[in-house]
Amino acid sequence: MSKHDDFILTSMSVILKETIIASSGIGAGVETYPLCDYIMQSTFLKMTGYQEQKMKCIIWEIATNDFEFRRDFLSNKFQLGECSTYKAKNDIYKSLCKQIKDLNLFDNADIKKRVKEGSFQFVKSVFENTNLAIWDQCSFENFSKSNIIKENQYLKNKNNLVENIIQDKYELLYSQRNRIAHNTLSYQQNLPDLTVLKNQDEHARNYFLWFSILLLIDNIFIELYKIYQKELEERIW
Repeated sequence: MSKHDDFILTSMSVILKETIIASSGIGAGVETYPLCDYIMQSTFLKMTGYQEQKMKCIIWEIATNDFEFRRDFLSNKFQLGECSTYKAKNDIYKSLCKQIKDLNLFDNADIKKRVKEGSFQFVKSVFENTNLAIWDQCSFENFSKSNIIKENQYLKNKNNLVENIIQDKYELLYSQRNRIAHNTLSYQQNLPDLTVLKNQDEHARNYFLWFSILLLIDNIFIELYKIYQKELEERIW
């Protein structure tokens, strides 16, 4: 077993559980509302950073066991950067799928169900009746009623990590990640501008949805890595 395996197979859901426990004693009075954005942004950054590190661990594990892939990886063929963009994560997804012989998971209803339950359903249940959901009640209700994370939007084939609807939401997620990580909100005005705001739907800039998408991606990689790990052990023995 690799040193990275425990980290790769640990769900990011632990971050959300820690957030809820840490904020539970604050209460939900009107004087606590200013904390909402600060806590949500901090949790969001922890989750994006966690996932970027996990992507790097997965790609390094593949490179450790596949020498041809290692050559391409070290020559920067994939140009993964910080592994934060959708393209980078999708390239890692395709690379991991290439390592797996048994790709029946695309037709496995149990895996798809488990992935969704560990993302959308988990976020919905874990935040329900918490002060975080009360602080941003409108966003939480819009998220709870949303139908964005559908089973036809992920694990369809070996070429796309997620499909177009979730990809579009991920681009908004990535833009927000950059704004917070590089603190551009502190000196750039009118972000997003009025044109962007005019075209946004009720699910735009929704942290609950972004948490779900990050967890969805995390769960997909966990399921794939379990299969990869099992096949690798069988090859060795």
